[in-house]
Amino acid sequence: MAEIIQKDGTWVFDGDTLRLTPGRDKNVSLLRRELGELLVPLTALAGISFEQGKKSGRLRLRLRDGADPLLHATGGRLTEPHDPYQLTVESDRYGVAEYFVDEVRNALLLDQVPSGPVDSYLLPGPSVPLSVSAGDGVASFDGERVRLEWKWQAEDAKSAVGPRTLPLADIVAVEWQPTVGLENGHLRFTVRAAPSKVPPKYDPNAVELWGFKRDPLMALVAAAVQARLPHPSAPAAVEDARPAEGAPASPPATEDDHDALLRRLRELGELHRSGVLTDEEFTLAKQAVLKRM
Repeated sequence: MAEIIQKDGTWVFDGDTLRLTPGRDKNVSLLRRELGELLVPLTALAGISFEQGKKSGRLRLRLRDGADPLLHATGGRLTEPHDPYQLTVESDRYGVAEYFVDEVRNALLLDQVPSGPVDSYLLPGPSVPLSVSAGDGVASFDGERVRLEWKWQAEDAKSAVGPRTLPLADIVAVEWQPTVGLENGHLRFTVRAAPSKVPPKYDPNAVELWGFKRDPLMALVAAAVQARLPHPSAPAAVEDARPAEGAPASPPATEDDHDALLRRLRELGELHRSGVLTDEEFTLAKQAVLKRM
């Protein structure tokens, strides 16, 4: 067994499973504390590394693509303070960290664990029920349905709709986006047969996030929902995504598609003029729309 105990947390490896426990230090993020202890099977790992610094180092786990619903729902956008698969190591424990890395790597080699993607989640995701209040709303999930309730700061477009209840069967995708610079983040649910293209600020299926302390907790809701959605690489999902024999790879653009792309160009122009999009972001987004046209 290998073990490393730090203020940032404790990692234990018994040969089959890594037990990651967040520390109680004040610098440990709220997301990691709420997420709690994680049990990561060896089969979910693609690798492990240790980076030394002058004052402290960092242990990092690299999970196989598709193994963890939290990483899938957040799209790799969890920053270092909130990433549960990183551990800050004090300089006097560098030797212990290197030993820990060797033990895990040897186990990966002995068990011949592949590093490629998986077609099913190997971690269960956050436990339910859970409820998080952040940004302009409150998101709750009981394992079967999502409920969105709006705070007084929410736009009239949301307040007028009132609380939303989204059955899990109607949700086809979930996304958590952190606040970056002047651009607000969001937790958005894509609902079957009713995809929304409006900004999260006005979308009744999205909670807008403003960059405050509790924003990352919305990633827990995203992960809990993602864990109960079909895995994107599952054989059935891949089979359903293939075109029928003899069918074109993609349908030709229709007049309605063309009109929608023109509307998107106008929306991008308005966002650029209002300062929401930078010149570079506007140029990239415009090029992507023009390619589709």
